Amino acid sequence: MHRNNQIINYNAISVDPLELPEFKKNGIQADALRLDKIHPVISGNKWFKLRNYLAEAIEKKSERLITFGGAYSNHIVATACAANEAGFRSLGFIRGEEIINLSHTLQISRQFGMELEFISREKYKRKNEQEFKIALLKKYPGSLIIPEGGSGISGIEGCREIVSLVEKNRYTHIFCAIGTGTMYIGLANASEPQQYIIGIPVLRGIKNLKDIRGDQLIDEQKTKFCQIHDGYDFGGYAKKKPELLDFMNRLYGQSGIPTDFVYTGKLFYAAVDLAKKKYFPPGTRLLIIHSGGLQGNLSLPEGSLAFEYK
Repeated sequence: MHRNNQIINYNAISVDPLELPEFKKNGIQADALRLDKIHPVISGNKWFKLRNYLAEAIEKKSERLITFGGAYSNHIVATACAANEAGFRSLGFIRGEEIINLSHTLQISRQFGMELEFISREKYKRKNEQEFKIALLKKYPGSLIIPEGGSGISGIEGCREIVSLVEKNRYTHIFCAIGTGTMYIGLANASEPQQYIIGIPVLRGIKNLKDIRGDQLIDEQKTKFCQIHDGYDFGGYAKKKPELLDFMNRLYGQSGIPTDFVYTGKLFYAAVDLAKKKYFPPGTRLLIIHSGGLQGNLSLPEGSLAFEYK
């Protein structure tokens, strides 16, 4: 029997005050919404993007979940784990040629029973084409296709729930990382009037709402309060520099909050840097969404970080 309940521990979520010197100096009250605590693997926003797809798969009595991602995709490993816990088979199409030494992400995904199929980058670009999806369902009948990163309307709707976990009207600004933009659009759709939603792209090429399908915003008036700040990708997706790792260690020492170098490390770095640059007006009440994904740190050399991330 497939199941979509009792996978996630909502009671583990906390709102942690962030009393960092850069915030105090500039009159900013900041909290971190710790979605990373809900599950060791399906952590953070991954669950909220997946939950409606899981419900659909249960309703349709699907046998298999099919999805897409790169070798370091949090979405791939989260889908593998969620499928395993909910009683589904899973298949992940991985961008690029197969390599002998699989990333920790792909190794863990296989441990959860996910079949991996590596496809060329050219073929991968076709993943959203209707003809491509029809061919997949013909080859793997009884499957449900989940878009890359859990994107799409179902993923966006799932992410609307995130702001319901806090007293959202307490905050003037909500801050999150951007990959596919699914969570960002969901947060914006669920935000209060005149509440700023600030997104930090963790890969290159995202500079405005058009780059993340901003047309999926329900209320066009909210676009006035949606802002994207690029320049914090540290070289691109899953790229890093010593400066970023040093910051992550410093942040952990100051707050006890662990981050990853792919998403949340860059997010918190951006928040502190923007505070230094006096981007936020005094009196700002800032909510930073910790979207999980600590497993990404497993690719770092041992001893790189001052906290555990296994």
